[in-house]
Amino acid sequence: MEEHVHKPDWLKIRLGDNDRFAETRRIIGHYHLNTICTSGRCPNQAECWSRGTATFMILGDICTRSCRFCNTKTGRPLPPDALEPEQLAASVRLMKLKHVVLTSVDRDDLPDLGAGHWVRVIRALRNVNPETTVEVLIPDFQGKPELVQRLIDEQPEVISHNMETVRRLTPAVRSAASYDCSLKVLAQISKGGVRAKSGLMLGLGETEEELFETMDDLLHIGCSILTLGQYLQPTRKHLPVRAYIHPDDFLRYQTIGLQKGFKVVESGPLVRSSYRAENHL
Repeated sequence: MEEHVHKPDWLKIRLGDNDRFAETRRIIGHYHLNTICTSGRCPNQAECWSRGTATFMILGDICTRSCRFCNTKTGRPLPPDALEPEQLAASVRLMKLKHVVLTSVDRDDLPDLGAGHWVRVIRALRNVNPETTVEVLIPDFQGKPELVQRLIDEQPEVISHNMETVRRLTPAVRSAASYDCSLKVLAQISKGGVRAKSGLMLGLGETEEELFETMDDLLHIGCSILTLGQYLQPTRKHLPVRAYIHPDDFLRYQTIGLQKGFKVVESGPLVRSSYRAENHL
C-alpha cells in the first residue's frame, strides 16, 4: 500500500469572495465558456478571477487523452462549437482583459486535431479586442509541424506547451505525449520567432538532477519562460503526490533557472502555467 503524503499547513488556497470574482464568474457562465481554472481545479482561480483574468479552454471540456495527473474529463468530445470564437471574443471585451490565455483539450478525434478552430478563435479575439495580447497554451498536435506552424503564423505574443514532468516520469504521467515530441514542438515555436514557454509539475518523484536536466533541455531548444509548481492530486484515481516541495526550494529553483538563462521563471507551490501570465511579456 502506498504511503500517503500529508499536505503541509503552509499550502493554503484562498477562496474568492469579492465583486470582481463574481462578475468574472457571471460572464463566463453567461457565454457558456470553459475555463481550465475550473476543470483543472487550479489553486489560483480565486486570485485570477478576483482581478478579472481567466484562462479559457476551447474545443470543449472533454479530452481524447487520459493523462494520470489531469482532472479534465476523458471521452468522446462533441463537435467544435462554431459560435465559440465570437462568444469568447465578446466575453474578453466585457471583462476588459489586457492579456488573455487560451488552452484546449486534446482533440485527436479531429482531422486537423483542432488547429483550424484555434486559428478562428485567435482571429476573432484580435478582431474584437485589437489591444489585447494573447498567450496560447497548446497541445502537441501529435508533433505534426504543419499544424504547429498554423499557430505560429498567427503570431500570438507567447506560445506555451508544457513538458509537465521530467523524461523518466513522462510515460507514467502523460497518456500519449512524449518528452522528445514536446521538445520538438517548443523548438519549432522558438525558431518561428515567438516566445516559447513551458511548465513542470514537481512532487511526482523527480530528482533535482532530473529537474535541472529538463531545464537544460528547454534552454537548448530556445525556451525562455518556465513555470514550476507543486503537483496536487485531483482525486484518488490520479497519481499520488510523492513529495510536497517547500517554498524555499521553489525559490532556489527560480534562482537556478534564471542563472541558467531563462528570461522568466515563475516558481512556487501554487504556480500554474498561466499564473501571472500578463507579466511574462
